[in-house]
Amino acid sequence: MKSNYDLYCDHLRKLADVMFSSAVLQWDQETYMPSKGAEMRAGQLSTLAGIAHELSVDSTFGELLNKLKDDATLTERQKRNVELSLKDFNDRNKYTTEFVQTLSLAVSEAFVAWDEAKKKSDFAIFSPKLKLIVELKRKEAELLGYKQHPYDALIDQYEPGTTTADVERLFADIRNKLKPLIEKVLKQDAPRDEFMYRFFPRQKQWDLGMDILKQMGYDLEAGRQDESSHPFTIHFNANDVRVTTRVSETNFHEMIWSTIHEGGHALYEQGLPRTEYGLPLGEACSLAIHESQSRLWENNVGRSLSYWKANWKKVLDYFPEQMKDVSVEEFFKAMNKVVPSLIRTNADELTYHFHVLIRFEIEKGLIEGSIEVEDLPQVWNAKYKAYLNIDVPNDAEGVLQDIHWSHGSIGYFPTYSLGSFYAAQLFATACKQDDSIEQSIAAGNMKPLLTWLRKNVHSEGKFYPAPKLIEKVCGEKPDFRYFMEYANAKYGVF
Repeated sequence: MKSNYDLYCDHLRKLADVMFSSAVLQWDQETYMPSKGAEMRAGQLSTLAGIAHELSVDSTFGELLNKLKDDATLTERQKRNVELSLKDFNDRNKYTTEFVQTLSLAVSEAFVAWDEAKKKSDFAIFSPKLKLIVELKRKEAELLGYKQHPYDALIDQYEPGTTTADVERLFADIRNKLKPLIEKVLKQDAPRDEFMYRFFPRQKQWDLGMDILKQMGYDLEAGRQDESSHPFTIHFNANDVRVTTRVSETNFHEMIWSTIHEGGHALYEQGLPRTEYGLPLGEACSLAIHESQSRLWENNVGRSLSYWKANWKKVLDYFPEQMKDVSVEEFFKAMNKVVPSLIRTNADELTYHFHVLIRFEIEKGLIEGSIEVEDLPQVWNAKYKAYLNIDVPNDAEGVLQDIHWSHGSIGYFPTYSLGSFYAAQLFATACKQDDSIEQSIAAGNMKPLLTWLRKNVHSEGKFYPAPKLIEKVCGEKPDFRYFMEYANAKYGVF
């Protein structure tokens, strides 16, 4: 006879099967689905969302959770699974099936509208769909409840325990400590980087990107890479984690950074405990910890001189003509060039955080009602001028550049900055605890770093909240100074 905990696992794994089936359809929608399939796909996703919601709020499951929360025979990890599931159960019961299906349908339709709007650079195509999503997100905040600001309820879904006030304090640090460094760097002579915009054939870029993923340790028997208009990672279980990249034949940055960034996300998902499939401890700790993994690989590793010295011969083999007059040191400086830019995903690692700041201020305004959807292009353009002194030429390169709002992912953006700061602290700790890591990276061997991350971060799943995980791994609480020390050390060489 099965124990209560076995019954609990069976239920959550059934729920996971439904949710990941939905995820497969979403991946297909963003990669290979023919355009005429959009209308019926939206309905299919809505139906699956409804089934998943009904499973997640099943009253019998709730009774089982309440029995398990007082079960003294459970291990610490089993208790943590139940604790997290009970919180999720109580939160989900604040929704109706009708609301969940309405939101799912709105998101499916919004993605299609966003994709068309971006291609045509016309925000008006997307505006009505986004307006509905914002209305639903405002309602969701009220359903979930909050203490101070409605945006708190949405942030908490991605970064549990984080509030609007916490994010505002974070951006105060960015303004007060990071901005002076950026101003200092911008006064220096800019490194040459025209070679990054020469013609790089698509297939050769693709092949180099695949080499990069393999070198990082991405298991291609448990994943695949495709192209999409906005790079993303999606997972269905630890043995099926897929990434997409974006390739521009006249901008070498596009493929490199989207590939390494998404590869970092994928390595995290492939490293989560397979035995905990469908359970909280089989999930990522938080969105900021997830972002720390992609940012660690992209910035602390991928934008380092030692990494490219190890890979320079490979670059020259693929692109001998394009790079014949370029040294590895020039390549390193070009990829770390600090310059205010239009596109968040192409931004340097310093000004990047002002892109996130802009999105946070807009989202906060949308949810509290101080900004309306119809005004977004004007608001967006004004903020880019104020913070980055950038003139936005069109909607595609402006307010339509990110996919997140079409997914209903409001409250997500602050995790990008948090993730960068966690990444710096984790990488510093890894190098301190294992002095072979930096030498191995310089030799083109990423295995020691991946092994350290698997042991200290990936294998923990959701056992610890993000700040507690950082404290456990690093021996101290999250500290912004690690990012500033890293940034000052790197940009002091220019």
